[in-house]
Amino acid sequence: MTDRTFAAEDHLPRVPLPTLEDSCARFLEWCSPLLTDDELATTEAAVADLLRPDGPGRTLHAALADYDATPGVGSWLDLFWPSRYLGRRDRIALNANFFFLFRDDTPLAASTAADQVERAAAIVSAAVDYKLALDEEAIPPVTQRGQQLSMWQNKYLFSETRIPGEQQDTVRVPYSPEWPGPSRERHIVVFYRGSMFRMDVIGAGGAPYSLDDLADGLRAVLKAGSRSARTDTAVGHLTTKARAEWAASRAALRVEPANVAALDTIETALFCLCLEDFAPRDTLHACDQLLHGDSANRWFDKAVSFIVFGDGQAGINVEHCGLDGTTILSFVDTLLEASAAEHAERSGAQAQGLPPVEPIEFTLDAALRTDIASAGAAFARYAAENATQTVSFEDFGTARAKRLGISPDAFAQLSYQLAHRRSKGITGATYESIATRQYRNGRTEAMRVVTPEMIAFVDAMQDPATDNATRLAAARTAAARHVERAKQCQAGEAPEQHLWELEWIQRRRGAELGVTEPISLYESPGWVIMRDDYLSTSSAPSVNIQYFGFGSTSPRCIGVAYVLLPDRWNLYLATPKAVADQMHEFADHLRVAVAELADLLSPEE
Repeated sequence: MTDRTFAAEDHLPRVPLPTLEDSCARFLEWCSPLLTDDELATTEAAVADLLRPDGPGRTLHAALADYDATPGVGSWLDLFWPSRYLGRRDRIALNANFFFLFRDDTPLAASTAADQVERAAAIVSAAVDYKLALDEEAIPPVTQRGQQLSMWQNKYLFSETRIPGEQQDTVRVPYSPEWPGPSRERHIVVFYRGSMFRMDVIGAGGAPYSLDDLADGLRAVLKAGSRSARTDTAVGHLTTKARAEWAASRAALRVEPANVAALDTIETALFCLCLEDFAPRDTLHACDQLLHGDSANRWFDKAVSFIVFGDGQAGINVEHCGLDGTTILSFVDTLLEASAAEHAERSGAQAQGLPPVEPIEFTLDAALRTDIASAGAAFARYAAENATQTVSFEDFGTARAKRLGISPDAFAQLSYQLAHRRSKGITGATYESIATRQYRNGRTEAMRVVTPEMIAFVDAMQDPATDNATRLAAARTAAARHVERAKQCQAGEAPEQHLWELEWIQRRRGAELGVTEPISLYESPGWVIMRDDYLSTSSAPSVNIQYFGFGSTSPRCIGVAYVLLPDRWNLYLATPKAVADQMHEFADHLRVAVAELADLLSPEE
């Protein structure tokens, strides 16, 4: 049966491994628009050194090719992703996790009262329905233009937890040698006012609890957690720490056997449900709370945390190491596109009475309490230094872009570049995430948006002496080049992740391979400048979500998360507060740039 969830995995094409020559040539092409002549010359010399017949690049690439040819390896990127995501040592809360804010008019939402408990019970019931179908491999593979996409990330949706490590994190996850097959756990973790509760959502006989049972269980949580937990007992605060520090705190926690059991309950839970005791002031407030919120009420290492506010508004916070936006989108769409009753019926939910609900308690000494309180305070300060803004275009979407004869994503990126130049006076490195799930174990590719054609377009728009015909031609040329580069990325013909994995191989195996000297490429102006994002962009097209968001990636970066749909275009922007003025100016210029670009293209509409 080819529509079984994971049936196509072994038959999907492999991610092509570029040659070293191709990646180096593309790298020079991609970084050169951002460099001065001197910087480019230095970078070219570093590339030539990497390409020497007896140079380090040849040794590292040969090791990568050997790995790619190893039986059982699905992709030459199979070690890259753990290095990239699990290897990061800063905090993942706000910096790496991402969120979606659900719409309030989805079939799931419409089938319940606008009430926190009813809405939360519906989301839990829908997620359990999905989980049981996934266990049976009955979730049809997602297809794109008739081609099945990789579904391996779905194995990270339930009971997956990131575990902090001193050097590199690990993952506790089903479908693994340590935990074969799907998770057989029957509980979730519910947070309320900083207290944690274990709640069963699947009965002892394997049938999910009914919607009414789940609602009763959640009411029991609200009652038991009615008094806010003391700040120094809310262990979730620790998940906001830099990873090595959190690893040390976790080791200290685990000295006490009761805490080992408590952590086990959290780490094996199907997912987290975070109930908030307030209604957001507005949409921006809702987005900010989904991105970081009160860390007493979160476990940022959990793959999936649903967050439901006091008025029933809801969203999801996702830990990124095994899950990309496209996987979460199809998961969320499946949950939100059916009524609560449909999910309950499909899953075989049965009335079984009040589900078992019990507090998850830790034994904490004075040092751990101090650690928890200081982690919470430090993260609150960190989150307060994050500036955000929403921008919404209710009269522009993909339908209008297509009528204008331009790729919707190219239109968006042209607008971003024009607004960025006008707000900061410079062209800066811009990242865009491109999904590559058509390949075995496929995830994303790193696209660099700034091309010579993009710069020429912005120059033309900025030069008052340039006529409209010239500007229009420049826009069309830049858009065509953007589409061409995106196709290159989709075809596995992008340089950055290939060259970055060679750097990781040197770190992991340099001594063994005899490559111990620093490699000049990774300190070259091209490598450093191309990857120092001024704009970090990613899109999440779903009719069921209002906003998508993530934090910025550097002290001067603006994170640009956008939902671009036929009839609308919503953006969530994030940047450090120190440069918030530049973000607000970017947003103001973006509104103007979108109108200008639409007008420029509209004679052909």
